Amino acid sequence: MILAGDIGGTNTRLGLFDPVRPRPRRRTFRVFPTLDFPDLTSMIAAFLDAEAIDRGAIDRACFGVAGPVVEDAATLTNVPWRVDGREVANAFGLARVRVLNDLEAMAYSVPVLEDAEVYTLQKGTPIRSGNISLLAAGTGLGIALLHQVDGRFVPSPSEGGHADFSARTDREVALLRDLTARFGRAEVEQVLSGPGIVNIHRVAHRAACAAGIDPGDPDAPAEITRAALERRCDGCVETLEIFVEAYGAEAGNLALGTVATAGTYIGGGIAPKILPALTSGAFLKAFCAKAPFEQMMESMPVKVILNADAGLLGAAVFGADLCRPPDTNDSERTPAT
Repeated sequence: MILAGDIGGTNTRLGLFDPVRPRPRRRTFRVFPTLDFPDLTSMIAAFLDAEAIDRGAIDRACFGVAGPVVEDAATLTNVPWRVDGREVANAFGLARVRVLNDLEAMAYSVPVLEDAEVYTLQKGTPIRSGNISLLAAGTGLGIALLHQVDGRFVPSPSEGGHADFSARTDREVALLRDLTARFGRAEVEQVLSGPGIVNIHRVAHRAACAAGIDPGDPDAPAEITRAALERRCDGCVETLEIFVEAYGAEAGNLALGTVATAGTYIGGGIAPKILPALTSGAFLKAFCAKAPFEQMMESMPVKVILNADAGLLGAAVFGADLCRPPDTNDSERTPAT
């Protein structure tokens, strides 16, 4: 079996899979609050004990981690954890363990997602020999690329979420100034994430929040978007408008930089919860506003990933490939259209 994990800033998903290709078959999984455990090894031990799993039946593992990975180890960006593949291998007697950036892991799921697991924002005209871009806003902002190489999609990680935020409108300029004054530099992640929604909320409200939302509440991002969708507060409505437009613009930047003619995928926990706002037209308008390349942008498929376990699935896909002969190509397929 494959032990797979999607280790996020808020929650961690652990699962066991049979190494079936192209899409591993899940046997069991659980979701854990990440900070309920001091480290990954203690969480894995709790998972295996709870599921009564024979540890000898697991021979490999792959984990997607929210942070930059160097030599199979990573310190999480938003959590005081360090994940080291060698430590996990030694602790559980595993033959092979790999640590990937979380969005790189999610990228491995894209070619095996089913049609029902994505929502199409823009059908476009996909070029199957083209590249794919992936970005996901949640606790942070993750970015990955899938390059078309000899008929295969080869994922590569990125820390582009920590690149500079580029303002395009007067509202975004006001946000940029506020972020710069508070943090010294405005990152894209400080806009496109759960905490980013709170940052926008701070600027968009010229008076008290009509929905009575406390920005310091851990559930504030969800409450703000809910109030916006229900139109209970003008400031919250404006907050979501700024977020959606900035999200579309950044997705377009990534698609343009990647030449993502095979598609752009929007992952993460926020997008499925705000689909009505994403389908309003503002997201795609900002996505396509890349003169002189509007026609190319309009031809790129844009899809929202609805499968909340895409990162876990992608880690399992990579785990299955750990023992794949080098001359096979059976784990590759065309992404959902």
